[in-house]
Amino acid sequence: MKLLPVAPLLLLLLTTLEARPKPAGLALKCRTGPLDIVFVIDSSRSVRPFEFETMRRFMMDIIGSLDVGPNATRVGVIQYSSQVQNVFSLKTFFTRADMEKAINSIMPLAQGTMTGLAIQYAMNVAFTTQEGARPLHKKIPRIAIIVTDGRPQDRVTEVATQARNAGIEIYAVGIQRADMNSLRAMASPPLEEHVFLVESFELIQQFGKQFQDKLCGVDMCMEREHGCQHSCVSTPSSFYCECNPGYRLNVDGKTCSRCGAGHVDLVMVIDGSKSVRPQNFELVKQFVNRIVDLLEVSPHGTRVGLVQYSSRVRTEFPLNKYHSADEIKKAVMEVEYMEKGTMTGLALKHMVEHSFSELEGARPLSHNVPRIGLVFTDGRSQDDISEWARRAKESGIVMFAVGVGKAVEEELRAIASEPVEQHFSYSADFTTMTHLVENFKLNICPEEGKGETEIRSPCECEALVQFQTNTVAILQSLTEKIAQMTARLEDLEKQIANKK
Repeated sequence: MKLLPVAPLLLLLLTTLEARPKPAGLALKCRTGPLDIVFVIDSSRSVRPFEFETMRRFMMDIIGSLDVGPNATRVGVIQYSSQVQNVFSLKTFFTRADMEKAINSIMPLAQGTMTGLAIQYAMNVAFTTQEGARPLHKKIPRIAIIVTDGRPQDRVTEVATQARNAGIEIYAVGIQRADMNSLRAMASPPLEEHVFLVESFELIQQFGKQFQDKLCGVDMCMEREHGCQHSCVSTPSSFYCECNPGYRLNVDGKTCSRCGAGHVDLVMVIDGSKSVRPQNFELVKQFVNRIVDLLEVSPHGTRVGLVQYSSRVRTEFPLNKYHSADEIKKAVMEVEYMEKGTMTGLALKHMVEHSFSELEGARPLSHNVPRIGLVFTDGRSQDDISEWARRAKESGIVMFAVGVGKAVEEELRAIASEPVEQHFSYSADFTTMTHLVENFKLNICPEEGKGETEIRSPCECEALVQFQTNTVAILQSLTEKIAQMTARLEDLEKQIANKK
């Protein structure tokens, strides 16, 4: 057997594979945790029919070694030539038999070789939660296995960099005429572990057996000096550190420190539309300041940002503007009422793209500081909210929706995080907010042994429960003030009516 001298380690491992006895039946299942794997298969005209059959066999051999299932490893397949075709997505099949049947029915596209376009599709479509990928905060590895036999007819360097930055680990497998520079431009580092060039299609099936070992068989925590203070979690080609309950991972990614007292990055998005009315807008500002009173505001503690919206969106102050509660409260009282329309979707877009950016003071996701968005609205949005509500939650922001007056329950539910019932409220006088604190901890923190709900960090539950408790206390207090204000307005209206 002869391989081109690209990965000496691969050659050694393949030799070892030939020397050892082959196990009967299917290969052993992966010893790592669940994976999200998408095969990106070149079906250009240069791939002859019998060669494409070998690629089918390669995919099925890899799948045969995986523990597939909705809560285990998920697999998707896309093929490309001058266009990209989704064969099946990560959410389509959860048994090997169904996957193999779909792979056997693939009809090659037999056109050009637009590898960059295929990577773009994998990043923007195949690895989205809508197509079955698990959210990034669950830390389930996203792996793209690109198999190609030629030089790309489009650019791959920039789009591959974007894909890797989005959390996708890329293996580049070249066969025969594949361009080595392109393979290296696509693959994740270290390149010696992610770039492979196989001399012929006849060898790819044997390479596939070795690739199973590469993808599944090595416990990286055992192979390397990981340096994790508490525990190490192995992934197919690397590892990451985790901390015990009550601790959070430090910036170095290895050591742990005890959780702070409910520190969060909190952005409040308040409705300043015409229907709110000036007197109620003042109550909203009081609501914001009562929350601030109960937070430990500091550069290393809780950070607070404020956004107001109507027909347009305005950042009143970003997360990194003020470093004390007094500064924030003063700034809140100086906020001027905008009036005009209700563009809630535009406000959500602004929050995701700007308010929770590191440029405006949000801590990096690696710091495990919970990101909380609280949207306050009193009417129907004049634009679509669905896309940016979804993007907010996918990016790891825990969303609360508070609606009063003419707010639409359907929109509030679309904004709120799961479980929806514990993250949204609708009422004319805030009284129904009291139900949010009940069972909140059970919904955010899974009971021991059940593991049905996952959180982004061991500290998030503590932070969210504290935030929730404080918020509800403030809202209950404001209920009385709003009731008093409503009564006064009704008396005023009666007096005016009587004078007429």
